Amino acid sequence: MTPGILAIIVLVLTVAGYFLGRQRALALAKREGVRLHSLPSHYGQAVALFTAVPALLLMGAWLFLQPLLLENQVSSQIPDSVIPEGGARSLVMADVRRIADGMDRLVGSGGLNEDDLSSMRADFSNIRGRLAEVGVALGSDVEPAVFEAAKSYRSIAGTSTLLRNIAVIAVALGFGFLAWRQVRPAMRARNVSETFIRSLLIGSSLVAILTTFGIVTSLLFETIHFFRLYPASEFFFSTVWNPQFRGGSDLGVLPLLWGTFYVSFVALLLAVPIGLMIAIYLAEYSGKALRSFAKPAIEILAGIPTIVYGLFALITVGPFLRDWIAQPLGLGSSSSSVLTAGLVMGIMLIPFVSSLSDDVINAVPQAMRDGSYGLGATQSETIRKVIMPAALPGIVGAILLAASRAIGETMIVVMGAGAAARLGLNPLEAMTTVTVKIVSQLTGDTEFASPETLVAFALGLTLFVFTLGLNILALYIVRKYREQYE
Repeated sequence: MTPGILAIIVLVLTVAGYFLGRQRALALAKREGVRLHSLPSHYGQAVALFTAVPALLLMGAWLFLQPLLLENQVSSQIPDSVIPEGGARSLVMADVRRIADGMDRLVGSGGLNEDDLSSMRADFSNIRGRLAEVGVALGSDVEPAVFEAAKSYRSIAGTSTLLRNIAVIAVALGFGFLAWRQVRPAMRARNVSETFIRSLLIGSSLVAILTTFGIVTSLLFETIHFFRLYPASEFFFSTVWNPQFRGGSDLGVLPLLWGTFYVSFVALLLAVPIGLMIAIYLAEYSGKALRSFAKPAIEILAGIPTIVYGLFALITVGPFLRDWIAQPLGLGSSSSSVLTAGLVMGIMLIPFVSSLSDDVINAVPQAMRDGSYGLGATQSETIRKVIMPAALPGIVGAILLAASRAIGETMIVVMGAGAAARLGLNPLEAMTTVTVKIVSQLTGDTEFASPETLVAFALGLTLFVFTLGLNILALYIVRKYREQYE
């Protein structure tokens, strides 16, 4: 039984619990001749919540822990002799899972029965060919030990799945029945229902916090591992980035930080003035008909995938800057440059600045405009001396949020700025950023025990600290200097 079917069964039991709890409350109140403390629906909600919540929590915990336990149990059965030289046990376990999934597909399609499967041997049966029939591709022939581990994995997983289904249904029925038995006219069912809902909302709020904590923790531990293999002083202060997977790498972060901030600066240099002028026009000058069309049209830019912007930079903007500016002036001969990526990224950031700034400007009370006009100020003077100072904290916050978005961009930089890690001031030269190198260091066959791979986590933590600092600064400015109006 799949998790989806199991969830549907729990949902059916939950609905049944709702109607049974509601019916029991009404029947007891009628028989005893008393009034219900809460609405009949509250009693049904209480039974339904006790039926669904414990069962779903158990199912979620089981789905989370089951792969980990299976990995540990089956991994110990794989001998070291089948692990390729320079490979990892985790890669062999990936083949084990793939083979087990293929065997499930073979059984499900009727191409194989359980008896045949139990008698199959990797050294006599065409395992690779049989799995290819159901769309499971393997890079090499299956080792007998790996095939036996896959059969063990499948057997243990099947038993665990059966136990999970029984346990989840039993918990749903048991807690639902106990909650149904506790239904009484004097029961404070409304308090029970609201407590459950409040706990659900608190749990939902904790998801973002726990996610951030998990990201920081994973980056921190791997970064500590990296600094045990590579000196921190060389990472933070070296001006050379030259990773060599054979050893002897120079992993200085300064060229990457310079490229990141340079590209972001060029992008903001384009996005901030244009975005602010768009926001001022839409908020103060345009009519309702034009605004209702122009604002959604501008915000479409924010929904375009960044890979499309990257293609635009690669095919259109980059060659244009090379042929008409860089080569005639003798400043470069490549279509990949800081200016290419910065201009295209700036176009992408325009709706971030304009939309947020427009909302902030519209939040300034109309009474301030009317007061300025009453004192004889023109519309442009009112915008410069009244509206913009009042909206400045929100505008600064919008700019800083756009800056953090620019710092984290990857695809536009890959296709527009190139991959050269260098320190320089020429905007028509190719440079790269932190995010690009994170991708490149983790692409391909990587071994998570070398500094050349672990440096990606140090780069990620560095980038996280910078973007987090920008977001905190934006929130601080908005809260400290925000004007409160009635």
